[in-house]
Amino acid sequence: MPELLRDPVERALASAVAALSLSRGMFFAVSALYFTRGVGLSAAAVGLGLTTAGAVGVLASYVGGRLSDRYGADRLQQWTLAANGAALLAYALAGNVVSFILIAACVSATRGLQSTAQVTLLARWYVGPERVTVRARLRVVMNVFIGAGSLLAGLALMIDTTAAYRLTVVLVGAVTMLGTLPLIGLRRRVEGLAARMSIAAVAAAPGRSPLRDRTYVASTILNAILAIQFGLTSVGIPLWVADHTEAPTVVVSALLLVNTVYVALFQVRASRGAQTLRTAGQSVRRAGVFLLVACALFATAGYVGAAAATAILLLAALAASAAETQGEAGGWTMAFDLADPARAGAYQGLSQTGYAVAQMLSPAVVTTSAIDHGTAGWIALGALFAATGAATAVLANHAAVRRSQPRPISGMPVSQ
Repeated sequence: MPELLRDPVERALASAVAALSLSRGMFFAVSALYFTRGVGLSAAAVGLGLTTAGAVGVLASYVGGRLSDRYGADRLQQWTLAANGAALLAYALAGNVVSFILIAACVSATRGLQSTAQVTLLARWYVGPERVTVRARLRVVMNVFIGAGSLLAGLALMIDTTAAYRLTVVLVGAVTMLGTLPLIGLRRRVEGLAARMSIAAVAAAPGRSPLRDRTYVASTILNAILAIQFGLTSVGIPLWVADHTEAPTVVVSALLLVNTVYVALFQVRASRGAQTLRTAGQSVRRAGVFLLVACALFATAGYVGAAAATAILLLAALAASAAETQGEAGGWTMAFDLADPARAGAYQGLSQTGYAVAQMLSPAVVTTSAIDHGTAGWIALGALFAATGAATAVLANHAAVRRSQPRPISGMPVSQ
């Protein structure tokens, strides 16, 4: 990626994302076993703690936008990434339910703040379609390093001892904190960055609350509904394959690998096809259709033998991966283009809040629909995604038309 090598801001962000994603991949692989075996928590306690932490993360995502506008997105990202690493390190000291919930809340809060700060930095430093292209490249880095982290955590899974899991958690925190290094002194190294993040410029600029922007609120809600698709990968696919199909359980790993590779290969390409409001809406509409097809295929896999189920599941994973790349590209463009530049942090904070809500609710939505009700649940979920994609396209077209209309000169009526 020659563009990445030329741009010091993207290079620093990519390094930070790589460290954060490597640690996340390691943590995802061992966290459940560490919490139950190392800390001695019940599955119900872990669920309660993570749900509580998710709610804190939702609030932090929104607040992060306001703090980014006030203190600078680059500074907030650096501070919160370091704090996130420290909070992850604290998991090694957790000894009961109370300490676990407190630490989980801190982890979720710092992660929400950091995520919003990162997106706000993109919104302030880059312009036009470049924002979405850079975000797509960072997404590729994230997927690749999450996969690498999962592979590294395999060593702890092979050893399968509490000490191995605790050591992995310590490494997770340490690697996360290392991600702050490329962000240190970024303002001094990059000419013009301080001015773009300037507190005075933000404070002086007029702007309105994103909560009063009905178009942006509607876009955020629709994008959050579509983001429930990530619950398919984390919860839906493993449970469906293991309990409702004849396919071998190892297929779950293959489906996750398909997703990782597909996103790495096609996310940037998808972003290039969603660089205006109209094309962004079309991209999200395609995502909804792909998700409908994927859900229908997942349901079909429950009616056939092992070989056929495996083949159908692979096709479903490809459709879901195509939906992810198309939906994310379109959603990013709308989140950037519909925002008021004078309040970039506040707007991106609202957008990230939508993602955080979807992350919190998606496991419950997927299990209570597709897993609990089988084919009917899968079709209902797919129809919801398709309808959301279509509604997003209508919203994007309406916003594009309104933006293209000439504004009346003050004191002069618009001819009818």
